[in-house]
Amino acid sequence: MILRPARAADAAAICAIWNPVIRDTLVTFTTEEKTEAGIRADIAARGPLFLVAEAEGGLLGFATSFQFRAGPGYAFTHEHSIQLAPRARGRGVGRALMTRLEAEAAAQGVHALWAGVSAANPGGAAFHARLGYVRVARLPEVGFKAGRWLDLILMQKRLRPVHG
Repeated sequence: MILRPARAADAAAICAIWNPVIRDTLVTFTTEEKTEAGIRADIAARGPLFLVAEAEGGLLGFATSFQFRAGPGYAFTHEHSIQLAPRARGRGVGRALMTRLEAEAAAQGVHALWAGVSAANPGGAAFHARLGYVRVARLPEVGFKAGRWLDLILMQKRLRPVHG
């Protein structure tokens, strides 16, 4: 398996991994499928903070981070997204992607990474807990999808000391 920064040419494969999750699950609250143009723009904007795992002639998954909220006060706090192709789950791909993403984020001065995990995705919360993310909040009924109100679990991992 190769971990590397995403390239514009990966956009179609990333959409192929992400869009079924958007369309068919409650893992994400969004209902708008990703476009290749949108993914290419994200890759260009995020650089080494948009990673892919590649093996067997294709992408196994991706992980990316981005500023948690707008404004300079949030410059050192990022939220992340990670998605794996079904064939990659349970093989250590997610752990490898997150380990590399955390290292890249720390190298860029990111103090903390946040995970917003759907309460309908207990496996996602367990995955993050195994990586050292701590549950800090449960926001009741903040998402609405498929005719249901959904809770959001916020989890945090500190990467570096507080900036002075």
